[in-house]
Amino acid sequence: MTARFVVHPSPIGDILIVVVDDGIVSLHPFDAPVGVEVERIGRALGMAIEPGDPVAAALASTQLDEYFDGSRRIFDLPLDWRLTRGYTTEALHAVSDIPYGEVAGYGEVARSTSSPRAARAVGTACATTPFSIVVPVHRVVRADGSLGEYGGRPDVKRFLIDLEQSVVADDLTEPAASE
Repeated sequence: MTARFVVHPSPIGDILIVVVDDGIVSLHPFDAPVGVEVERIGRALGMAIEPGDPVAAALASTQLDEYFDGSRRIFDLPLDWRLTRGYTTEALHAVSDIPYGEVAGYGEVARSTSSPRAARAVGTACATTPFSIVVPVHRVVRADGSLGEYGGRPDVKRFLIDLEQSVVADDLTEPAASE
């Protein structure tokens, strides 16, 4: 099996998309040189990753563009969860249930899992997710409502939350504007 990657430009910087067997195994913004990121993921997968443009990566690129232009709220992508384990997988699936334009606390997410007191573990799952944006870990905030980190980039987290809330606010004002 060969893994392939593409780098997709976005308003928050380049996004690395890694695909195996037509399933996305990693999708996240990155700051390090692309070779460093590809090597890190390759080690985790136990395989070499080559440049390429598989169908799933092209689909992800299209859906990311739609998300950033405000026309997509839910991603419909084939995700390969092999880089997650145990509770992390469960927590990330729970994060996926947070509605577009809304936020939830780490404890709130934990209460929707089999370990309702595992707020810190939810935080760890969010910090180590292989899927940013498409699994909306940016929608998870601290109990006091403050943002917290986002891979050391709270500015990116703020951008994503603001983007979604702006789209939702525009939806609420559109009917009144057309009357």
